[in-house]
Amino acid sequence: MSRTTRRLAVATAAAATAVLLSAVPAAAHVEIEAENAQALAQDVELTFTAESESATAGITQLRVILPKGIAPTDVTYEDGPEGWKFATTDDGYTVKGPAVKVGGDAEHSVVVRQLPDAKELAFKTLQTYSDGKVDRWIELGESDDGHGHGHGNEAPVLELKAAAPGATTVSPTPSASPTPTPTPTATETGVSPTPQTADTEQDEDSGLPTGAWIGIAAAVLLVAGAVVLVVRRRGGAQQ
Repeated sequence: MSRTTRRLAVATAAAATAVLLSAVPAAAHVEIEAENAQALAQDVELTFTAESESATAGITQLRVILPKGIAPTDVTYEDGPEGWKFATTDDGYTVKGPAVKVGGDAEHSVVVRQLPDAKELAFKTLQTYSDGKVDRWIELGESDDGHGHGHGNEAPVLELKAAAPGATTVSPTPSASPTPTPTPTATETGVSPTPQTADTEQDEDSGLPTGAWIGIAAAVLLVAGAVVLVVRRRGGAQQ
């Protein structure tokens, strides 16, 4: 009887364990993949897969916070769920649109201009559902709540191979405005100046304004006229 009792106890425990394991849902998370996951690699396509953990709502948005070394302007949208749109933010980007089917995963891909020189990159992700619920996959490393159990909301991490020999950082896109081009002079262009322009240039060369030269010419004419008048009067008196 004791042996039979022990066998029944073992069988009951095994059955209970199987029921408990089947009742626990698979842990949802966000995964990231890349074919050329190598430091300083250029034009790398990253694919994100956000698994759903809701039985009543579909995923409507993913907000990705980029790691250090990747700017939002270095990312271009490649593909995603039907109807979803891409937009950059101050620290990353968002892709959002109509809710995917309930329980369905949301997969999208982007192309990064160049990966930074690092061993691994963490892409913190906020996953929003149609009912407003948000899953925050933002924790770095193994989190601990003080009881030896992690929270389980770790950010997706992409491990990188060492940079290829001779690989260098791509120069950033120029953002400074170009230097204004100086206006060419008449001598440089070969175009004759207008009369007004010529007078102005002559005035600047001589150091006197046009009005001053006119005044001088009038004074000379007056003096010459006076001299002629005096000479004529003297001639008439002698006759």
